[in-house]
Amino acid sequence: MMESMQGIRGLQVSPLCLGGNVFGWTIDEAASFRVLDAFVDGGFNFIDTADMYSRWKPGNQGGESETIIGNWFRTSGKRGKVVLATKVGKDMGEGRLGLKRAYIMQAVEASLKRLQTDYIDLYQSHDDDSSTPLEESLAAFDQLVKEGKVRAIGASNYLGTRLQEAIETSRRHGIAEYVCVQPHYNLYERADFEQNLAPVCLATGISVIPYFSLASGFLTGKYRSEDDLAKSARGQGVKKYLNDRGFRILAALDAVAKDHNATQAQVALAWLKAQPAVAAPIASATTVEQVEELLGAARLALEPGAIKTLTEASA
Repeated sequence: MMESMQGIRGLQVSPLCLGGNVFGWTIDEAASFRVLDAFVDGGFNFIDTADMYSRWKPGNQGGESETIIGNWFRTSGKRGKVVLATKVGKDMGEGRLGLKRAYIMQAVEASLKRLQTDYIDLYQSHDDDSSTPLEESLAAFDQLVKEGKVRAIGASNYLGTRLQEAIETSRRHGIAEYVCVQPHYNLYERADFEQNLAPVCLATGISVIPYFSLASGFLTGKYRSEDDLAKSARGQGVKKYLNDRGFRILAALDAVAKDHNATQAQVALAWLKAQPAVAAPIASATTVEQVEELLGAARLALEPGAIKTLTEASA
């Protein structure tokens, strides 16, 4: 069954996006293939990665996630079933970074080769590059759209003022414009997005695909004390959430999850999905069981009372 699709201008995407940061980092190629198959066979189509995933792992060079996805496309024949998003701009080493025209043109070819495809559905600026004029970067993206190598473009980690400036630049020059933004946004991390970016997104029609949707696993409810931090590689990133506000959020998640016969992670994602302008939260999975849980989250619709409970607890 194909899941009902959401609109990002020019693209029809499933209401949840599978994060590819774990491919080649915390899971190997075989496990990644199982996760990808379960996601697409479950009727979902939106997969996000980046050229630099997962350069941070000792022994990795960057490009591991794209390479695994490319191998999966080749062996599964499922490229046509996927809306593929990747990113450019973060440091790949040896001076390969930023959004200068020449570098975008070089980086896109490297991504296409690793991904074993001739087009990228959504090509995103991974970071703002203040050293390069917006017009230069956007004109490069526009050329890739005209050449058919890219279908749409998006931004990640942009401030609201800069995103507004980028949209105005595109419209002034009649070139491709960002159709979505990828911010750090979840039930705990709210203020920055809601005050800074959300007004620009709502005013310009930009869709939102939030990353760290589960706050590095904190919103799954599995970290409730410092003793729990050793449970995974991401544990130390969760320490900052173990405070009064964090525990208040967990209590609200517990209550709503119990009422809906759902998991805390499903409820946290369903809350995010219900926020204005959000097209599809990004979440990663390392097992088929986790994929099943994510698909359940995408199908969970919270009523206004439950959303209010969560919104007030996390204020």
